[in-house]
Amino acid sequence: MESSLPADVRHLVVGAGFAGLCTAIKLDEDGEGDFLVVEKGPDVGGTWRDNTYPGAACDVPSQLYSFSFAPNPDWSMSFSPQPEIQAYLRRVARESGVLDRFAFDTVVESASWDDATRTWTTVTSAGTVTSQTLVVGAGGLSEPRLPDIEGIEEFGGHLFHSARWDHDVDLAGTRVAVIGTGASAIQIVPELQKVAAHLDVYQRTAPYVMPRHDRRYTRLERLAFRHVPGLQKLYRTAIYWGRETYVPGFTRRPGLLAPARRMALANLHKAVSDPDLRARLTPEFEIGCKRILISNAYYPAVAADDVELVTDAITRVTPTGIVTADGTERPVDVIVVATGFHTTDLPIAERIHGRGGASLADTWAGTGMNAYKGTTVHGFPNLFVLVGPNTGLGHSSMVFMIESQVAYLRDAVRTMRAAGWAAVEPRAAAQARWNDALQRRMRRTVWNTGGCASWYLDAHGRNTVLWPRATFAFRRLLSRFDPAAYEVSTPATTPERIPA
Repeated sequence: MESSLPADVRHLVVGAGFAGLCTAIKLDEDGEGDFLVVEKGPDVGGTWRDNTYPGAACDVPSQLYSFSFAPNPDWSMSFSPQPEIQAYLRRVARESGVLDRFAFDTVVESASWDDATRTWTTVTSAGTVTSQTLVVGAGGLSEPRLPDIEGIEEFGGHLFHSARWDHDVDLAGTRVAVIGTGASAIQIVPELQKVAAHLDVYQRTAPYVMPRHDRRYTRLERLAFRHVPGLQKLYRTAIYWGRETYVPGFTRRPGLLAPARRMALANLHKAVSDPDLRARLTPEFEIGCKRILISNAYYPAVAADDVELVTDAITRVTPTGIVTADGTERPVDVIVVATGFHTTDLPIAERIHGRGGASLADTWAGTGMNAYKGTTVHGFPNLFVLVGPNTGLGHSSMVFMIESQVAYLRDAVRTMRAAGWAAVEPRAAAQARWNDALQRRMRRTVWNTGGCASWYLDAHGRNTVLWPRATFAFRRLLSRFDPAAYEVSTPATTPERIPA
């Protein structure tokens, strides 16, 4: 079968969410138009294309959860619902003029570095492409994680993950079980409670849930955003610095989060009058140790008469129900799995092979995910990982981090062009110093001292997901490409070190 893709491009980008789209737009602005974006789905959007469950919305304010170079004056709410975010990304992609270099419904099967030619060879479902650089923007919340529960394959009703919602299933009048109480679940539960005959919510650990200070923008506000110069940027700046005030509490002094804890517990006490239920919904760890959630509707929904909060561990699933450790079997027609994503063991890492043939997954198996500046990896020349190790946030917008990484990528490409380099690869010592410093900082954060087990921690007990400093520090550290930390090569030479 003849390939529908170009045989060779300068830059191959994997993923068409915020990260991939930002990369494409900025490369195009720099005159680096010889790129291809391959996307496994049928459209741009990534997470916001895939997560279409009832109630899906962002928990970062709209003004900040958008590209700095593409403000949207037409957000309807201060916290955007999923359809608006997806429409925003579609519009930005269309207006940027880069969609002619996007290949949708194209799955990356493998990518391998060739030291002889200083190129990546990427095999996809639509053909093979060689490129000088490989930019991975697949994201950390893209591959659903299914629970390992005995008998789950034999369930006779409908079962689906929150990120793969089956809209053909009519939930009205059914008995539904939601497994999980994370960020997606607390948005789903209130919506299901409205239509299901009965809802069981299976909770392993109770989260902190803050009030959601959401509101609809007035027509006058939207007009002002569109026509008053600098107003929307001012809103964005104020929200950004408001969010940064959480950083000291997360990273150095958890006691600073005490007001947030009081607010979350007041939210619980206001909505739940039953003392037994309230006790089971009260977290037993420091606030911030796990992701802080926001909702005005979750607690009232759980407290409703047609909802049961189940805190006993699930032991198995039968064809007609769920059995818990106390021996109780609860009949159920539909199971919604809201158990998160592969965040510390990215599936795409199994398909990327660097110098010598080792996969990125194999390289990380012994130590956990790690990269230089969260973006480049020793042994994998010209590979740039966006939303990579230790770039995640628990308080602010990942779009800010993505734009910071793309700025670093752009400067790397400019530097390579100017110097005539065919490949750049972070030195092992530079990468080790970066990650050792990160993990030293991580020891004193609430994520490591707060007394919880979270999806931030990998199999080694290391937090390889979050950034343990202010986001403006990350932007400063990635503002310029730093050749002294890299081994470089030209097409005719072996790798060499740039003097520090």
